[in-house]
Amino acid sequence: MSGEAIRYDATRIQVLEGWEAIRRRPGMYVGSTGQRGLHQLVFEVVDRAVNEVLAGRAGSVDVTLTPDGCVRVADDGPGVPVEAAGDTGAPGLEAMLTSMRAGRNPGGRHAVTMGLFGVGPCVTNALSRRLTAEVRREGVRWVQDYERGVAVAPPTPAGPATGTGTVMAFRPDADIFDTVDCSFDALAARFRELAFLNRGLVISLTDQRPQAGPRSVRFQFPGGARDFVAFLDTRAGEAEAPVHPDVIGFEQEDPRMAGTVEVALRWCDSPGERVRSFANSSPTPCGGTHVTGFRDGVAAAVSAFARERQLLEAADPDVGADRIGEGLTAVVSVKLDRPEFEGATRGVLGGDAVRACVAESVRAHLGTWLEEHPEPAMAVVSRITGRPKKGWAG
Repeated sequence: MSGEAIRYDATRIQVLEGWEAIRRRPGMYVGSTGQRGLHQLVFEVVDRAVNEVLAGRAGSVDVTLTPDGCVRVADDGPGVPVEAAGDTGAPGLEAMLTSMRAGRNPGGRHAVTMGLFGVGPCVTNALSRRLTAEVRREGVRWVQDYERGVAVAPPTPAGPATGTGTVMAFRPDADIFDTVDCSFDALAARFRELAFLNRGLVISLTDQRPQAGPRSVRFQFPGGARDFVAFLDTRAGEAEAPVHPDVIGFEQEDPRMAGTVEVALRWCDSPGERVRSFANSSPTPCGGTHVTGFRDGVAAAVSAFARERQLLEAADPDVGADRIGEGLTAVVSVKLDRPEFEGATRGVLGGDAVRACVAESVRAHLGTWLEEHPEPAMAVVSRITGRPKKGWAG
């Protein structure tokens, strides 16, 4: 091979930025060019709208799958600032739709990040054949169109506006994705999760596509994680009778981990285990320190109650965390100011303080519940220890 053939210097380096980089390597930003990546386009836009609700600036989020193949995401917040209107301070509409830095969420326990890396709507814009943004703000309706991430024209005033809010309607680019047909059920499942994990959120999904027929769902769950556990048990089937009818649940803030923990759990008469975990409203399918802490706390509370009721002898070891799962349905959700994840995809939560704080909270709250509800508590603990509850003298 000649020296010319293997020559490599700075002149051969190609630098890609903004929409061009995203379109060249879409999988790096949305995970895939299949339906999973297609749904990420939706989530990147929805998370901005959801955070408007969680911050108290908006009341609801509405997502619509339109007959012409577009996805429309609307909120009734104050409207994204518009540079052409002279708005300053927060990132404006054009910056949000073209700059990855401007699109990122502020983070912390009060923000939801549904995208893979928190990049935001600029990814959706770059990977859409067309995107139209509409902002109703300070009495004026502004409209701007983009094609494949590039603005067709500056934001244009389109008359007076009634109320406030932001609407983004986009058509995913069929030249990039294997399919541009979103799954109603997959989107509904994620929006339902968000509503369970954030009591103040109201989010709706409407399907207007002719092949599916009109259908719509609206999610709002004042009971939070308790409602989530009840839903998981109901979905599992009526044959699984609960060992105790009420869902055990609590929420607590702990400054030692700079965040809050919300836990809900119930045992049913079934062999399986359903434990769902989340960090800052993002699923952690591989668990992490919050799940380990949860199991430690449950095992400690059950062991203490079992010894007090003489379901364990002095020589018996404590109940291990591996013994608590049979028939258990649980939701473990932490919201942290500075979450530490093991890996870029945020599938596993780290942080030793999280494990200790969650374990302590679960032990205290579950221990109190066991003491205050002796009959169902005996049924639960006897099931776990394998010792009959008739051994309790009272």
